[in-house]
This record gives sequence, C-alpha cells and structure tokens, in this order.
Amino acid sequence: MSRKKRTARSLENQGSNNLANDESLFREVLEFVLPEGALFSKEEFHGNIKWVPEQLAAQGLIWSWQESKNVTDAFDKTLEICQRMNLTKGSKTYTGFMNAIGHYRPIIGERLRSRLQELAKEVGGRFYRTDSWCLMGFDGSRVTAPRTVANENAFCAPNYGHGHEAKYGKKKSKGLRRKRNQEHKCEHPEPQVWTTLFWHMGLRSVWTWRLGPSNSSERGHAQEILEQEEFPENTLFCGDAGFVGYPIWSSILDAGGDFLIRVGANVSLLSKHADIKVIGGGVVYCWPLDRIKSGDRPLKLRLVRVKVGKTQMWMLTSVLNRRTLTNKQIVRYYKMRWGVEIEFRGLKQTINKHKLRCRNSDRLLAELDWSLLGMAIAELIAMRHQIPKKAKPSSNYTPEDRSLANTLRALRKCMRNIGITVETLSRLFIDLKNAVVQRYNNRTDKRARYRPKNPDIKPLGDPDVRRLTAEERKKLRKFESKLVT
Repeated sequence: MSRKKRTARSLENQGSNNLANDESLFREVLEFVLPEGALFSKEEFHGNIKWVPEQLAAQGLIWSWQESKNVTDAFDKTLEICQRMNLTKGSKTYTGFMNAIGHYRPIIGERLRSRLQELAKEVGGRFYRTDSWCLMGFDGSRVTAPRTVANENAFCAPNYGHGHEAKYGKKKSKGLRRKRNQEHKCEHPEPQVWTTLFWHMGLRSVWTWRLGPSNSSERGHAQEILEQEEFPENTLFCGDAGFVGYPIWSSILDAGGDFLIRVGANVSLLSKHADIKVIGGGVVYCWPLDRIKSGDRPLKLRLVRVKVGKTQMWMLTSVLNRRTLTNKQIVRYYKMRWGVEIEFRGLKQTINKHKLRCRNSDRLLAELDWSLLGMAIAELIAMRHQIPKKAKPSSNYTPEDRSLANTLRALRKCMRNIGITVETLSRLFIDLKNAVVQRYNNRTDKRARYRPKNPDIKPLGDPDVRRLTAEERKKLRKFESKLVT
C-alpha cells in the first residue's frame, strides 16, 4: 500500500472516530439533563401525539442554543442536528413543534425547572451555599416583542394613556416635559414581556422565573413564586429597593426563608426608640395601620446602615442576630446580587433576545421560556466541567469566571460537527472547561464620559422610622407575650 493511501485511510479513520466522538459527547450532555424515561414518567400527554417528551425537550434545548436570528431558521438547523443524531421521535415541522412546546409549556417547563434545580445542587459543590446561606437574588426586566395585534393585546397595558398621571403621555426630552403635548405626541408603547428572575447568587445561575405582560408587578411575581415553589433550607433572599412591603416580606418568612432588602424613603417602619437613624440602625417593626387593625402579626426586623462602594445605603433584614449576618456579609451579599443584571444582559445581548421574534403571543412566551431554560442549563453544563470534583477551599475558580458566550460557542461548535467527518478531534468537554471570561487589570472607569447625568434619577433617601405610640406598644406587647408562651 502506498504512502498516500495509508495517509488517506488514517485520516478517514480519524474522521470517523471524531464523528462518533462528537455525537457521543453531545448525547452525553443531553442525557445529563434529560435522563431517559425518568423525567416525564408521571406526566400525562395526549394519546395521539407522535413525539416522545424527552426528545421534544432535547429538541427545545438544541433550538434554544442556535445562533440564527429567525426562529424558523433555528428550527431547520435543529431538525438537521436531530436527524444526524437519529432523534426521530421529535416534532417534524415548525408548526407542530411550536404548538407542542406552547401547549405543554406548563408541564414540560415545570419538570425542567425542577431538573434544573436538582442539577444546581448536584454540580454546585461548595458554591451552592455561602456561609451556610443559600443566596437567592431576584429582580425584574422587560423584553421587547414584535408589534403585532396579538402581542399588543396580550402584553400592552389595557389602560394606556388613561391613567391618573399617564406617564406615557409625558415627553422625556428636554423642553417637552408637558403632559399631553399635541404637537409632539408620544409613540404607542411597544409590547413587552415582564420577566422576573430568581437567581442563585452563589452559582450565578437562573433558579426560576415568571413571565407576564408589561404592566405586571415584579413583587406579585415574586409572591407567586414564593407561594408555589419550594426553596432550600436557610435561603436568604436578596433584593433591591423595588421589593418592599409587608406582603412580600411576610411571604418570604412564611416560606421559611430570610431576606436582605435595600430600603429608602419608600418604606415606613416603627421603632421603640426615636433616634434609631442617628445611631445607624437597630431593631424596627414593619406593621402598617391596616395590618394592625386586622390583627396581623408585626414583622420584627433589623435596620442597618452600610457603605457599598461610595454610597451610603440602608439595608433591612429579617436576620436579627448580628453574628449570623454581619455588616461585612451584608455588603458582600448585596454586591453579589448585582450579578442578576449581568444575567439579564446575557439574555438580551449574548443570546440576542433583547427583541423576541414570534408574532403570536403564545409562541412568544414559549420562545422566551426556552431561551431562559437553555441559558440556565448551558451555564450548569459548563459549571459541571469547570468545578473540580474534589474542590479545595484554596481553589482560585469561582462561578464568576464562567463565560456564557464561550459556553454557547463550545456547544454550537460541537453541534456543527455532528455527522460531519473532520480531521480534528472533538474538544467539547475541554472547550466547556475553558469557557471562562478573560481576566485583566483594568483600573479605568468604564462609565462613558459623554453620558450626561439623568435628572429624573433621585437619591433613594432614608427610610421613614416613626416611634411607636402608647396604643401600638400595648398591642405589640400582646403579640410578644403570645410568642413567649
């Protein structure tokens, strides 16, 4: 046999081995997320369906990881990959696929979110808990939808322009801040989907979420999640100044957790002392007048004044013991909570979902749901290969080093190579391990020098702390005596 023939045969063997290797590695990734016959064994589906739930879910994940701008192009690539991997029991058409994931979105979404939380505990290791706390941040943001009749009816505020103040009726540009300016009428608002995320701060990964129209309440979403879902023991919920009030704080306590919330002039508290703000905080009570009249319990809380960066701010927590939650921990946890904004940036910029594609409201919710699910599972897949199995406390790796963009590049590269003979060996697991952000010493201010200050943003201010009246003291003593007995 000549030298050229031997070289050609070796390259052919190497390519065939790589073909099997790419497919087997990617199949292992899917089986890690979707164990065969275990995830949907207790769920009931229509008897006439021609797809298998596990393969439809695998199809949805592959679809969410595509980089195509249009959802139809992403499905065509997904179908091609599934055919190469012999996943023949999924949906064969785009319409059937969207109808299936839209109709069974509550069932499949709930099971996959539960699986996501199981995997987070499995691969998280020492990052699953921070100082014995399971840290959970939450925040909300809007994602724009196409301006169709269906999306406008589903997601736009029905009372647009008819409110008492009608903020949309004000022009925001300089010199045109008059209400109902007839010369420069404001545009009709684009339909937007409100997304409220619960985000694991230690793993820097999505935990759960809720979707709703543009006029949804993020506090309402948070209360719904707290009432319907379970959370790990010793969970500390960290939120910004939008998550304030007796209803949401009592919901957190009823769920068995604690909270750490930034507060300002938007809250009113009660205290046994008059100078509590002067001494920098102390024990306070959240007990609105309507709750006092209805006989509801007072919430005994701790008010703390800390300095985060260059800003002095007030933090409110249900953890009364200063040793259990110190001021240094409060500052560190609040800084960690900022990562949820990076998660929204990953959704809107890295996955390119700042504007969704579907023109039907039901399909649009399915598109956003699977985008969040695909992003969260991709992060856990990368974490599985980045966190050492025998991680030492001295290890330099943190989940903050993980790069969502590089993780998706590794998955997409492997998917492109499935069923194609190439001369290089598969590097999926190596690429996932190396999917980290670039670290460099940057001492300059990243804030744009040409961006003017926003005059509409005002300081949050100090919380309103009022001294308890004599009548309120009597009622408080009754509640405290009941707790003692």
